[in-house]
Amino acid sequence: MNIENPSVEIPFVDSHCHLDRLSADTHGGDLSVALDVARARGVRQFLAVSVSLDGVPGLARIRDQHADVVISAGVHPLQELEDEPSVEDIVMCAKEHEAVAIGECGLDYHYDSVPRDVQRERFICHLKASTELGLPVIVHTRAAKEETLALIREHGDPAVGGVLHCFTEDLDMAREAVRLGFYISLAGIVTFRNAESLREVARRVPLDRMLIETDSPYLAPVPYRGKPNEPAWVVEVAECIARERNISVEEVALQTTANFHRLFRAAAPQVDDEVRQALMDAGFVN
Repeated sequence: MNIENPSVEIPFVDSHCHLDRLSADTHGGDLSVALDVARARGVRQFLAVSVSLDGVPGLARIRDQHADVVISAGVHPLQELEDEPSVEDIVMCAKEHEAVAIGECGLDYHYDSVPRDVQRERFICHLKASTELGLPVIVHTRAAKEETLALIREHGDPAVGGVLHCFTEDLDMAREAVRLGFYISLAGIVTFRNAESLREVARRVPLDRMLIETDSPYLAPVPYRGKPNEPAWVVEVAECIARERNISVEEVALQTTANFHRLFRAAAPQVDDEVRQALMDAGFVN
């Protein structure tokens, strides 16, 4: 790997952000400014993630205005709905709006706003849609370790894979998810003082199975904790991982960027030529 003299600035990817939920306190609520600030720090692509199918058209409009934004289509496990989406509903929405991923979806048993049986059926529908379309699934999991893994085993497709986003579970779950063809994405929580178990995950999960994200506007990293998060601060996540692994932030950035395009294959053709060249120079792509 040659990262001593990259041909361009080191490229980062924010693999999970909610660009339609930018705080009014962040650059006056101006998304274009927030994205420009991130670009100035080397963030070269953004995956804007859906929490409801109704919100996907709005994400598509953001994508159409910014060439470096791609989007997903799916329903968050805690989204309260009158009518549950079918597999066909999810597939149709993803196709119509050219999503590169399905989700975010999954199981969240920390709260009880959506019954667990409803969450399970919803998650299964997303896993089936992911398999049908060949698009990776973005999984939200909280306090539902065993059942999340069980449903992935039963209904997921290892050849398609996915990511456990904003990972907060233990190393055993991370390792099993990797075995099932998934990536592990770390967000700002890894920088929190009380997150030593998560930093162990950062040290021990293979770097070629790791992604970085902000989950903005939520969970801003240290030193911005308590403020509305923004895509520019994915750099702080990468810096934390680099410190924990005793490697350069450049290596973290390049590897996680390569991982992103390996997983989200539909997003790969949209990467700009300079980023592709940097990955080639570093030996990540041919």
